[in-house]
Amino acid sequence: MPDFGLRAERKTTLRWAAVTALGVLAGYAAVLLANPRHFYTDDTEAQYVPLWLSIGRHLRNGEFPGVVPEEWMSGNFLVEGQASVFNPPQLLVAALAPSFDNLVVLATLVKLAYSIVLALGVFRICLAYRAHPAWAAVAGVAFCFSGWLLFLDQASWVLGLAGTAWLTHAWASGVRYARGRGGPVPVFVFLFFAITVGYVWPGIESALMIVAVAAGEWVYQRTPWPSVRLLLAAGCAGAAGLMTYLPGILSAEVTWRTADDMINNDGFMTVPWSESLNASLPSTLPSFNSWFGLVQPLPMVYIAWFLIPALAFIDWKATAQTFRESAGAAIFAGIALMWTAGPAAFGPLRWPARVLPMLALALLVLCCVLLSRHGTVANRRLRFGVAGILVFLLLVRSVSAAPSDRIWTHIGAAATVLVLGFAVVTLFAKWGRLAACAALLVTIAPIAYYQVDSSYPHPMSWNLPERRSAAQALFPDFDGTTLQLGTSAIFPGDAKDLTGVYSSLVVGLYAADLDLDYVNGYTPIGHDAFSERTCMRWEGSTCPEAFDKIFAPEPVTGEPLVDLMKVDRITLMRLVYPDARDNPPPPGWHWVDYPPNDKWIWVLERDGGPISATDGRIAHTVGADAVSVSESENTSTVRVSSEQGGRVTFARLAWPGYRVTLDGREHDYEALDDIFVSVQIPPGTENAELVVTWRPPGMTLGIITFALGLLGIGVLHLLYVRRRPPSASGPSDPEAEPPVREPANRAEPLIRV
Repeated sequence: MPDFGLRAERKTTLRWAAVTALGVLAGYAAVLLANPRHFYTDDTEAQYVPLWLSIGRHLRNGEFPGVVPEEWMSGNFLVEGQASVFNPPQLLVAALAPSFDNLVVLATLVKLAYSIVLALGVFRICLAYRAHPAWAAVAGVAFCFSGWLLFLDQASWVLGLAGTAWLTHAWASGVRYARGRGGPVPVFVFLFFAITVGYVWPGIESALMIVAVAAGEWVYQRTPWPSVRLLLAAGCAGAAGLMTYLPGILSAEVTWRTADDMINNDGFMTVPWSESLNASLPSTLPSFNSWFGLVQPLPMVYIAWFLIPALAFIDWKATAQTFRESAGAAIFAGIALMWTAGPAAFGPLRWPARVLPMLALALLVLCCVLLSRHGTVANRRLRFGVAGILVFLLLVRSVSAAPSDRIWTHIGAAATVLVLGFAVVTLFAKWGRLAACAALLVTIAPIAYYQVDSSYPHPMSWNLPERRSAAQALFPDFDGTTLQLGTSAIFPGDAKDLTGVYSSLVVGLYAADLDLDYVNGYTPIGHDAFSERTCMRWEGSTCPEAFDKIFAPEPVTGEPLVDLMKVDRITLMRLVYPDARDNPPPPGWHWVDYPPNDKWIWVLERDGGPISATDGRIAHTVGADAVSVSESENTSTVRVSSEQGGRVTFARLAWPGYRVTLDGREHDYEALDDIFVSVQIPPGTENAELVVTWRPPGMTLGIITFALGLLGIGVLHLLYVRRRPPSASGPSDPEAEPPVREPANRAEPLIRV
């Protein structure tokens, strides 16, 4: 006979899953009312969206996105990692991106999709720990609008959002697998997605999460074998995803991100525990060192207004078994809390404040699981008193962090928390859990609106143009390869718009929005030698000395760097070079006017027209005749002859991974001035085929570990299928509690439905 109780439970779960998605939609609507560009901010506008466009163009052309030589320091997609070229969901995003003209809409839709995935992942974690679906929905929606996630990961660092979304599903699937309620394949898939987004933090956090969950399952089940199986499944995912990071690891010696100082602490972006625990006052502005100084302009440590006051309404005497069952969440919270406080850097890993979402996630899961299974309003007067004390402590902490002009704002926020708390508890006592959870969900969007509206405009916004067509119509149609000299640090704030600096100046990867080839780009990895020679920074800015540097002769060839780079055009930011036009142009160059765009730039172009499309990427020869046969981004094929021996230098940045053959035989090359790929041609060479090919370093090893990961998870899945009872969808949980119905007296402790 059909199990009508199980069917009803599934319907309830699906209903609350839908409520979770609707809660995220409501929150997004509230945020967009406060700031329509909130989800198109900082790195999203200057790095990620243009990167999606670039990767998408490659995919639509049937090309593997490897290295773009003309972008020089920022053009190595595999070393960057954040191009996510091995991540199926991100490849889908990139493939769709060129179809969008409005980039704000593109970014918002992508982040909305990831946020719904994220909320449902938190929902699943709570269900895995046997919380009621209503409380699971509260945790899922609340986490999406916690401080760091809303103002940093959702506004700017979208891959942090994406990686965290997949991490939550890996967590839920990991608990299910360890308890025999699910197989290893979902654990593998979700971890693989979290790892291959290419943003290292979700990968590291996923590893710590799995270790915490495995330790928690050992505590709960009192046997190590379920935890061992979980760790093996996670290891398979790690092996499969290793190819995402091998190119960066094996290229680290030429980048900024070396690990010479393994552990150091300068206090930057480390969050004292007193701040990270100040989680329930919407007005809080925490105090720790960051780009904004000591007092932050955003509520980065906020988690949920009910998190701390709700501690007063838990029947703590009855929580021992639940704590043991959800020990993984408690362990993960402890790990996150320790890391957020420092040190500031573990080798290339820096800014531990980035772990704040993991602390928020673990605490929300614990809180909502405990409220679901042990929430109570018995002894209500005493509990209201305790909750009031907790809110007072939050108020004191927030006032202490930012005491200058926000005291009354904090007092108002504290009063709001008390009023909301009183209303929710009253609803719980009168109409039960569902009414209380519905009320909690309703409060999340208005608070998100208040927080975003209070911080408008986002202090990290570049305010780049939102429509590609409008930007392309106003920007000069620069053909060939352009190098911009100047710094975005002095862009006037009131001129950061389409008719201002962005009519002729780029920042980050903005050139990809315009479908133009610029040397300037955005890179968190960098190339140390190239950066030093051109003094180019992470977002493409240069120092005032850059003009002299690029025209200085390279020691071996005697040619200027700008010639070896085969740059066609140089734009000089007028605010940095106000008198440049008063000087004669360098030999071989001339000044060009681009009205009306020349308000912000001076323009130098080569006599005789662009050279970037001439002779492929052959930049300089001496003692050799070289003719380009074919060119692609990853490969240069040249026909070369030399009687006495010579040299061919290419306009390619000497990333690790280049391979050179001469008539099919392996041949050495060197990094000329630590920058350019250069090949010595032996005497007597006649009409030989010289092939210069770049392949990501470590790819062979990456393919092997990927195959081993697939093989390993296949074995684990086979063992799981064989161990499964044939008459059930999965083995039952040996410690599962029978459903407990709604108590008649709602003032009694609520355990579980």
